[in-house]
Amino acid sequence: MQIGLFSVGLEEYWHQFEGLHNRLLQYHQYICQRLEEIHGSVLDLGLVDTADKAFEAGKKLRTADADIIFLYVPTYALSSTVLPVIRQHRAPVIILNLTPGEAIDYQNFNQLGDRVQMTGEWLAHCGACPVPEIANVFKRTGVRFHQVTGMLQEESCWNEIAAWVEAARVAHTMNNNRLGAMGHYYSGMLDIYSDLTLQYKYFGGHIELLEVDELSALRREVTPQQAEARIREFQAAFDMQPDCDPAEIQKAAVTSVALDMLTAKYKLGSLAYYYKGTGIPENKDTISSIIVGNSLLTAKGIPVAGEYEIKNAQAMKIMDSFGCGGSFTEYYAVDYKDDVVLMGHDGPGHIGIAEGKIKVKPLRVYHGKVGKGLSVEMSVKHGPVTLLSVVENDRNELFLLVAEGESVPGPILEIGNTNSRYRFSCGAREFMERWNSHGPAHHCAAGTGHIYHKLEKLAHILQMKIVKVC
Repeated sequence: MQIGLFSVGLEEYWHQFEGLHNRLLQYHQYICQRLEEIHGSVLDLGLVDTADKAFEAGKKLRTADADIIFLYVPTYALSSTVLPVIRQHRAPVIILNLTPGEAIDYQNFNQLGDRVQMTGEWLAHCGACPVPEIANVFKRTGVRFHQVTGMLQEESCWNEIAAWVEAARVAHTMNNNRLGAMGHYYSGMLDIYSDLTLQYKYFGGHIELLEVDELSALRREVTPQQAEARIREFQAAFDMQPDCDPAEIQKAAVTSVALDMLTAKYKLGSLAYYYKGTGIPENKDTISSIIVGNSLLTAKGIPVAGEYEIKNAQAMKIMDSFGCGGSFTEYYAVDYKDDVVLMGHDGPGHIGIAEGKIKVKPLRVYHGKVGKGLSVEMSVKHGPVTLLSVVENDRNELFLLVAEGESVPGPILEIGNTNSRYRFSCGAREFMERWNSHGPAHHCAAGTGHIYHKLEKLAHILQMKIVKVC
């Protein structure tokens, strides 16, 4: 991911006001250093103060294909020295309207006596002056921009800048992600059917359509040594319950190794899957032994969504890319006594955001699905959580639906599925009505922490609408 940075000024000032140019360069260097601490790859275009330099900087920026552009405005500058830098560039621009201090020292300023010196001092503090001019030109020419306003060394401003960088990094991840779609939709589950071209429109990336048959074929290539090594990995990563059948553990290990082969072959960064598994016993064995291996994949940054829920695989990848997990989730039940919503899902869980060690349990039946075998049981870590749904509406658009809440302790359904207790500031009833009113599919991704402020920035970068219900 590439950051672009440039500052602007007016060349006429440099010979009029001694020391102003060097002073502004020092401010620029401070910003560059702070950005490099956040993200190592910064294309520093320096201080642009003429139209010629603007055209030159614009060429460099387009060649670098920056994902996000920071424009620092330390003093007055003509908009004609700004527009050529970013015109026709796809990346959003973040205007840094950051003054060097909280206020000018009026008393000392007014005692300088020399009005030329006074004007030079003022110009070192007047970065806010050209921002309306720049914003006007950006609006009229279709340049996407956002603002960070405050002081140069104000940490709240740098937290905001860091969130923009992180959102740009996630957008870059999605744009380069390869999502595997293995099998077919769960028959009749109409809300999860997706327009794949629409996914490309908003997220970019690549969607690879995969056959379960190929995974079954890869299972035949797994050696006993590889399977034994994977069983040891299971035992280290999970709390394997004593009633797990060794034969089922062996099958799950073989499938897990085959999954690794499949993801490596297609360079997958996420996966959505479902398969009825009827008609060919080998495929039934494959699909019924897939849950534990998919949980390992999810923990390794390759989130896996069941029921061929492609929209939710995207949501899970977003949450995981922000470093807060992304567990496959749907309504399980409502506890009106404690005012919480129980949410979870059968299938894979995310080791990285589990409250304690994930339990692996045997199930005699997969409800609504073919077969039996091992499943995982977990709750999301107690504390703040964010729910994210990628929603496809009736206008051929995608948008992000978000809720912030809390994962709270208490009894869960010990049925070998992921499930957690979530409390929301607006209450369980109001949360469900608000959430449902926007028409999401019945799945969402649950992650740790409150990250709406980051998701909002991601939505701006991806040119998507975003709705927060609580």
